[in-house]
Amino acid sequence: GIAGALKEIASQLPLIFPVHPRTRGNLERFGLDLGPNVILTRPLSYMEFLNLWKDAALIMTDSGGLQEETTALGVPCLTLRENTERPVTIDEGSNVLVGTSPARILEEAGKVLAGQGKQGRRPALWDGRAAERTVAELDRLLA
Repeated sequence: GIAGALKEIASQLPLIFPVHPRTRGNLERFGLDLGPNVILTRPLSYMEFLNLWKDAALIMTDSGGLQEETTALGVPCLTLRENTERPVTIDEGSNVLVGTSPARILEEAGKVLAGQGKQGRRPALWDGRAAERTVAELDRLLA
């Protein structure tokens, strides 16, 4: 079902899918065709992946870490799971928990691509200055 949803979304814009070797094996094993507009790549390093995220129209993921990255970057994110350990990305950020229903995935992706997706914000203290605050607090406590 998810493969079909990805294929349909990819008819509107190309999707880049960095594929874990186990996932690639399962795609082949089960004969799942994602179509010509889903570009399968090798797994990417953090910086290579970041270069894809920062300008993406939409991210679809099951990764908790990526839910946080997209919120920090202000990029629309659809989480293809039934739950998340990162609720702040839903409550405040750019993440929508859509589950695994193809209809719901297509509905929410359609909203984002039509410019009607969720408008989240970066949560308080997600400003890249955690190290400075940590050092200041350690200095205060040790002084």
